[in-house]
Amino acid sequence: MDGFLVALVISFGVIFVAELGDKSQLMALTFATRFKPVPVLIGITVATAVVHLASVAIGYGLGAALPTGWISLIAGVAFLGFGLWTLRGDKLTEEEKRKAEKGGKSAIFAVGVAFFLAELGDKTMLATITLATKYGWFGTWLGSTLGMVAADALAILVGRLLGRHLPEKAIRYGAAVLFAICGLWLIFEAVGQLR
Repeated sequence: MDGFLVALVISFGVIFVAELGDKSQLMALTFATRFKPVPVLIGITVATAVVHLASVAIGYGLGAALPTGWISLIAGVAFLGFGLWTLRGDKLTEEEKRKAEKGGKSAIFAVGVAFFLAELGDKTMLATITLATKYGWFGTWLGSTLGMVAADALAILVGRLLGRHLPEKAIRYGAAVLFAICGLWLIFEAVGQLR
């Protein structure tokens, strides 16, 4: 049990710090301005748990890394598309507004897919792989997942607070810029990996 606690604490701390200011934390902030916090947090948690489970399997079982350059490039282009889509804006019917405010399954799915793609090959995934090679899989998986969710929960809180005090147009432009930043970030990472 002692090894489990060490893995849990170290993984939580390393991933929490690594996530601060990371593109996925910016994504959490952006999604929190559009959806209710609970569906955003559920989507983040599910995606993070899956990606980090794969990370610890790689780190613990194989000791190798995924070829993530192309995945990062595709995800980066997708995020640029999300930014343009957000900038263009959508007109919602009253029923669609109620559904968006509720969040629900569509928000969980959108957030989960976006986070899953963004985390493949991300520094937190690579850190989790590295930690799993040294500390074991279960404590590393649980600690890294909790650390990332905690850091992103802070971003959700900030996003919700900003969303209450900013006009809709400012939120739309800000979200588009954040999606573009995330997309460019992914693309630059991918170019570095593909060289």
